[in-house]
Amino acid sequence: MRHAVYAGSFDPLTLGHEDIIRRGAKVFDKLTIGIGINPDKIPLFSSAERLDLISEVLSDLENVKVVCFEGLAVEFVKQEKATVMLRGLRTLTDIESEFTLSLANRTLAPEIETVFLMASEKYSHISSSLIKQIGAMGKDNTEEQLKHFVPSPVIKLLINKLQK
Repeated sequence: MRHAVYAGSFDPLTLGHEDIIRRGAKVFDKLTIGIGINPDKIPLFSSAERLDLISEVLSDLENVKVVCFEGLAVEFVKQEKATVMLRGLRTLTDIESEFTLSLANRTLAPEIETVFLMASEKYSHISSSLIKQIGAMGKDNTEEQLKHFVPSPVIKLLINKLQK
């Protein structure tokens, strides 16, 4: 069985993340989405909110499970008994940082391969900082604007959090 883990903060889940997950679910028999909990960061969405939102958006994918984890992503991959770490790439900057990260992961766990999927061109510009800026500063048509960047279940909760 080909089992991969796609780990990230997913704060918030974007259409780019969803695209990588849906494409990865076609490549792998089993895909685990690992929501990383970093105690040094204050996330916009709680881990429970991210778990619920991602589970709702991906509920139609039978070979995908969503869980939270703490610690190194490569250790989580081993804990899940997966053999592949799935990563998404958007820009040249991503390639440089992901290359460095994959070399470190290979040193820590040489039995785990890293597989990269390029973001679809319509999502390659999406970042959480862009989404947060639109959500916080948007006015009358914020919901309409955000539908180009995040799955619909994320929109209202995102606006509520950012426009308090």
